[in-house]
Amino acid sequence: MAVILSACSGAPAPTASMPVASSTPSPATPSSGATVTGPLTSTGLFDIGDGQRLYVKCEGEGSPTIILEAGDESDSRDWGTAFRDRLVAHTRTCAYDRLGLGSSDTASGCRELPDLVGDLEGLLSAAAIEAPYLLVGGSGGGYIAVGFAVGHKPDIAAMVIIDTFQPYIDPPSDLVEYTSCARPGNVEHRDFLLVEKQAWAIREEIGDIPVTIMSVEYAGSSEINEQQSVTGQQGWLVLSPRAEQLVVQTSHLVVQEDPDLVIEEILKVLAAAKGG
Repeated sequence: MAVILSACSGAPAPTASMPVASSTPSPATPSSGATVTGPLTSTGLFDIGDGQRLYVKCEGEGSPTIILEAGDESDSRDWGTAFRDRLVAHTRTCAYDRLGLGSSDTASGCRELPDLVGDLEGLLSAAAIEAPYLLVGGSGGGYIAVGFAVGHKPDIAAMVIIDTFQPYIDPPSDLVEYTSCARPGNVEHRDFLLVEKQAWAIREEIGDIPVTIMSVEYAGSSEINEQQSVTGQQGWLVLSPRAEQLVVQTSHLVVQEDPDLVIEEILKVLAAAKGG
């Protein structure tokens, strides 16, 4: 892991980084002011339990459903309307705000991987977002995508993981302090380093599914995790015997700098998941 920029945000952020979503979830009861326009366009705030609500916007029709998991301290808006519109033209696509971000409720406590995965599970059930899923995880969102996939293997049709680093082995003290869940300004209250280690520790084969690991080659970098970015991220290839690594020549802001390439990869694995 390294202190890097979110894949879906221009602001500096550290990299991060279970009730099962029902196969026949019940319609959600949104909070006042939220809009729900039907199972194919679920949009609004949904109660995920314990008095907490998450905001999600789903558009389009088709299966599998694309779930966009944004990078650290980034929310659904960071994927961009034009980005989402191109995916919506092919299948149902959902982007959501984690607790503490965007239009969702605030976060509290010290949040680990099971907490983040549990929130996603609760949202998928409450908003009636049915499986199968094509999970897209950018930067720190990749750890959450992996954590969810490991616990829901039959529901995962494909995955795209975008520049999600392997964890630090021996992080410096200033990084430990900066990524602490107790740090003022950590709006997600996420224990970033622990979430990364938890996801890395549980990674295993999800199934014989299409998976793309997009890894940035940081030419000339003096930072050890950036130097080892390409080889380190090969650890995610265990997710599927069909997993492939795509090395890209951008900064960590892959989604912003080359959205066409990211969309191309998502649509590629979508077609493969459909048998095309």
